[in-house]
Amino acid sequence: MPELADTLDLPSGLRLPNRIAKAAMSEALGDADNSPDGRIVTLYRRWAQGGYGLLVTGNIMVDRAHLGEPGNIVIEDDRALAQLTEWTKAAHDGGAAIFAQLNHPGRQSNLFAIGHQPVAPSAVPLALPGAVTPRELTPGEIENIIERFANAALVCETAGFDGVQLHAAHGYLITQFLSPLSNLRTDEWGGDPEKRMRFLIEVVRRVRSRVSPGFAVSVKLNSADFQRGGFSEDDSRGVVSALARESVDLIEVSGGNYESPAMSGTAAESTRAREAYFLEYARSVRSEAGSVPIAVTGGFRSRTAMQEALAAGDCDLVGIARPTVTTTNAAAVLLDGQADALETHEIKVGMRRFLGRFADLKSIDGVLNLSWNADQLHRLARGLEPDLQRGPLKTAVAMVRRNGRVSLKPKRGLA
Repeated sequence: MPELADTLDLPSGLRLPNRIAKAAMSEALGDADNSPDGRIVTLYRRWAQGGYGLLVTGNIMVDRAHLGEPGNIVIEDDRALAQLTEWTKAAHDGGAAIFAQLNHPGRQSNLFAIGHQPVAPSAVPLALPGAVTPRELTPGEIENIIERFANAALVCETAGFDGVQLHAAHGYLITQFLSPLSNLRTDEWGGDPEKRMRFLIEVVRRVRSRVSPGFAVSVKLNSADFQRGGFSEDDSRGVVSALARESVDLIEVSGGNYESPAMSGTAAESTRAREAYFLEYARSVRSEAGSVPIAVTGGFRSRTAMQEALAAGDCDLVGIARPTVTTTNAAAVLLDGQADALETHEIKVGMRRFLGRFADLKSIDGVLNLSWNADQLHRLARGLEPDLQRGPLKTAVAMVRRNGRVSLKPKRGLA
């Protein structure tokens, strides 16, 4: 039976030194040109000393005209190759492998970007306050975005990353193509489950054709988006089956989106008590995945639950995210027996009775917790310790200030 400390060999030949991964969290630490700088190196140097077998970066966008939030690092070409190489070296110096998470926000582009019209498979707006109706992508623009993913992956390999993770979860563009709620197309990119998954499959194929055989190509996939009529577990199982027929090295299972944020720590107490939110789904798709390893992220906190999941064969790799913000060496803490479980921090919006009349409090809490963690990552990137006393008001003000900066910048269309 596999142990947390055991190595994991991926189909590409990459060997991960253990079965614990630091899962992706959006750092938003790009400079004025959306390139990495010394802050991201400082942050990952600290995580690299934390005992993880794999470090997965947060959102790296493939188009400067479409950001999930200000400060997203963008890879369109090799202009920041030196900085990217320094980033990967920081991870490797600590003994960890590192994957670059590649993404396009689609309609989930920064909501504070006044005057900016996002793009999406169909003109269906995000069901959140302030969201604008996106413009439907043309077939030529879809091809352009596929090529952007492939170009970014090639730059990542040149910079020393061990692989890429294609973000097909949490409501971003690839997920928007997968969901019947956001993809209303009737052409070759929509209309039935097979056509809705075509965008993801084409991205995987184009990336794999551009990089070397030893470079890992992984996918982060929703088990479901937890919305009535949306992307279901049956849909997801079909995607896993299709991915298993491609040259994919790892499938990470997650779930939810910003309208229904199952991934941001707002699950019910009963769900949290079971720890791994998406483990039952992962167990149900083992046969569809075939020889492709499965990672599960979301809810894991105790060494016992992680070990039991591996021993049962439900997953091959355990991903942890939010606990690594306040316990940067979380993997070492578990592997060395320093603690039996990891702690996490959660905040909730105030004035709940009043605000609950106008908005979904669970969604607001989810966004606030994502922002709280981003604030802490920025502290770590400056060489500081986390501020556990930071409350929802201060977090909300910082979120508006950080994201609102983009409203003052010139707007650009799709490149």
